[in-house]
Amino acid sequence: MAEPKNEDFLDDIDAAEAEELADEFAEIDDEAIELDELRAERDQLKDRFMRALADAENSRKRGDRARRDAEQYGGSKLARDMLPVYDNMKRALDTVTEEQKAGSAGLIEGIELTMRALLGVFSKHGVQNIAPQVGDRFDPQMHEAMFEAPVPGTRAGDIIQVAAEGFMLHDRLLRPAQVGVSSTPAS
Repeated sequence: MAEPKNEDFLDDIDAAEAEELADEFAEIDDEAIELDELRAERDQLKDRFMRALADAENSRKRGDRARRDAEQYGGSKLARDMLPVYDNMKRALDTVTEEQKAGSAGLIEGIELTMRALLGVFSKHGVQNIAPQVGDRFDPQMHEAMFEAPVPGTRAGDIIQVAAEGFMLHDRLLRPAQVGVSSTPAS
């Protein structure tokens, strides 16, 4: 009778060990699943962090570019508004005769000095004059054709008259030079 009890006891130990082993495997599986979930969450947070860093860097670069553009081109409206003043002073100086220069030398000299000061301010702020000459080739990036006319002795696309000078602000066109262009066909 003692033997059957021993066998039942051994069966109980085997069952208990199997149950304990199953519990350990279940714990290991739960830990592995939790570890995988934590790794996925870590990777997701790392990706979000990297994207946030990249976004911050892009914002900084955009801000720097906007600041540089504002420094360089912020005065373009004022410069554009000053161009008629230049045009009027240039016309006034171009119409002065030798008699007027002799009679009103001080006035003419004052206008010339004012014109030089205006050009100095333009230069200081990056405004450059575009002064095409008669005979130059028409460039649609820098010139505005006010009219076309056939002029003997010229080629089509040659500048035949300059109505108004143009201006650039650094590398941007403020106002194109206004010119007349030859339309003489090639012979």
